[in-house]
Amino acid sequence: MVDIATRVYNHKWKIDPIVRSLIDTDFYKLLMCQSVFRNRPDTTVTFSLINRTTRIPLAHLIDEGELREQLDHIRTLRLTRGESTWLRGNMFYGKRQMFTPEFMEWFEALRLPPYHLERVGDQYELTFEGPWPEVMMWEIPALAVLMELRSRAVLRHMGRFELQVLYARAMTKLWEKIERLQPTQDLRIADFGTRRRHSFLWQDWCVQAMQEGLGRAFAGTSNCLIAKNRDLEAIGTNAHELPMVYAALAETDAALARAPYDVLSDWHEEHSGNLRIILPDTYGTEGFLSRAPDWLAGWTGIRIDSGDPAKGAETAIRWWQSRGEDPREKLVIFSDGLDVDRIAELHAQFSGRVRVSFGWGTLLTNDFRGLVADDALAPFSLVCKAVAANGRPTVKLSDNPEKAMGPEAEIARYKRVFGVGEQERVEVVV
Repeated sequence: MVDIATRVYNHKWKIDPIVRSLIDTDFYKLLMCQSVFRNRPDTTVTFSLINRTTRIPLAHLIDEGELREQLDHIRTLRLTRGESTWLRGNMFYGKRQMFTPEFMEWFEALRLPPYHLERVGDQYELTFEGPWPEVMMWEIPALAVLMELRSRAVLRHMGRFELQVLYARAMTKLWEKIERLQPTQDLRIADFGTRRRHSFLWQDWCVQAMQEGLGRAFAGTSNCLIAKNRDLEAIGTNAHELPMVYAALAETDAALARAPYDVLSDWHEEHSGNLRIILPDTYGTEGFLSRAPDWLAGWTGIRIDSGDPAKGAETAIRWWQSRGEDPREKLVIFSDGLDVDRIAELHAQFSGRVRVSFGWGTLLTNDFRGLVADDALAPFSLVCKAVAANGRPTVKLSDNPEKAMGPEAEIARYKRVFGVGEQERVEVVV
């Protein structure tokens, strides 16, 4: 097992680049990329970094030269032979050859496109523009770089023993969380913590701790590289990016209203079983479900990623019942800002009523709260989103207006088209 504290103390990033592989990314990115490659390869998109926690002055904490060096390193990466063999030959979600030969040939030749980086006050403006299948692959590594450079900036001036104690405390904190989860009957939980992790080495340690501490209750990890290296299931389905871009491309209000379902129609043609998971909150869960075509009710389950998770699950249960489906056979994946208390509450509330699963993210792989002075390692909310498609702005409404994004006029239009009224604001921590 890696001695993380010593590795940090003796740090040379060329030994430990923040992103060391094109598959050091979330599995759903690859699934979505193949769908985009097949259905919308000629769409031009712009992705942009958005720091929701503006009190964290990234441009003060992170050296611009070091940031450029890490981003430039990512542009040198290509899929290795072993990584290609794993993607081509491994079984994912019970399916062999998940990725088509045409997509794999494209991916094997991929190098990520250029980026634009500019300091604006206390923050960095970081954008990526180009063909959708290429640009979308920047999202996860860009976030991982910013998050880890912030961690390194805080750790840089710590001594050897201080670092040893810090990581010992962080390990103890995580292990105590795992011990609290151990008695939970029929628990199913996965690591979703790549994008806002403390570091790659720390995420890898967290995954190993989950493996040992939770055994079969640990379903796997969203991180493809760690899944490959640790012989784990790669976990993931789809994200808000797809409906956001499809909606931006819609020419009329009627086409806009259909866009979220067009996404899932394309997905339906490619995937079955546990990959048929609905993410309904991009433009409001209740409206999405009330207008959903009947064939979507037959899908395997729903992922709840904003708003009150219990309310979202109750809404899903009522919807399945109204469509003649048995909720006890459906999967509900909770994935928004989870920690052990909320996981235990939700499991107790919904176990037996639905099949319950959890995607544990930032507070698994980056919970250093209270461990250093001024809470300087506390996680924060950093995202990298598609902000335009073919020159048109994208919009996200969410079930939590604190996560909404897009020009005000377009947000108003989307609310009208999707029938979104008053929403409850919930603080976004991560």
